[in-house]
Amino acid sequence: MSGNIQLLTDTLARARAEGRSALIAYLPAGFPTVEGGIEAVTAVLDGGADVMEVGLPHSDPVLDGPVIQTADDIALRGGVRIADVMRTVREAHRATGKPVLVMTYWNPIDRYGIERFTAELAEAGGAGCILPDLPVQESATWREHAAKHDLATVFVVAPSSRDARLATITAAGTGFVYAASLMGVTGTRESVGTQAEELVCRTRATTDLPVCVGLGVSDAAQAAEVAGFADGVIVGSAFVKRMLDAPDHQAALAGVGALAAELARGVRGTA
Repeated sequence: MSGNIQLLTDTLARARAEGRSALIAYLPAGFPTVEGGIEAVTAVLDGGADVMEVGLPHSDPVLDGPVIQTADDIALRGGVRIADVMRTVREAHRATGKPVLVMTYWNPIDRYGIERFTAELAEAGGAGCILPDLPVQESATWREHAAKHDLATVFVVAPSSRDARLATITAAGTGFVYAASLMGVTGTRESVGTQAEELVCRTRATTDLPVCVGLGVSDAAQAAEVAGFADGVIVGSAFVKRMLDAPDHQAALAGVGALAAELARGVRGTA
């Protein structure tokens, strides 16, 4: 089975043709269990997310705030493995037909083996990888294997990135560019801030790739605000928090599905 970078590209292009941003959601694999995580990811996609990021839980997630760290801890204590991440991608993609990426720090891939990881992700129907801590100048081997398996390589840009650096990063990436809306770790915030819009403008000046904004969006109003200037709105901590706060698993599934629907209305300007 080939990778699904074309499905990702087509999905983002279709959202643009509809005059809206795409809704990109995040949940870690293995949270609260492997089975429960697959159900949650599927519920979010069925609820209205266009694209899914499946997190590979990490013991030291330097860019993730306390909400996602809590979920990662639960998954790791449950014994989640890379095989479970691949299974989550496979089953969610198969159930919904939507593009599913893996978001991971570099160390687990490096240990697992680049060729093995990219081959298995492509076989699972994955659309690609978001690699927040892989320096572009050290990414050639990864990109070679990702391209061979038709996988997108999504890099992260931040407000601190200078224009020349932005150009280097966007030239190396495929699929879309992940724009971190502000400096710091992930988590929901009261407002998304003006840094995000400025970063999107600066990034667009260097690339034709869609520019999608993450870090901080938690409700339909914020989604609508970001959708006003970005090609995609990325939401993670709000989904994880909805699950952590739920009294039981069925309520958690209903909660993340409802949040996806609310955010989907937000990116369409119909909230």
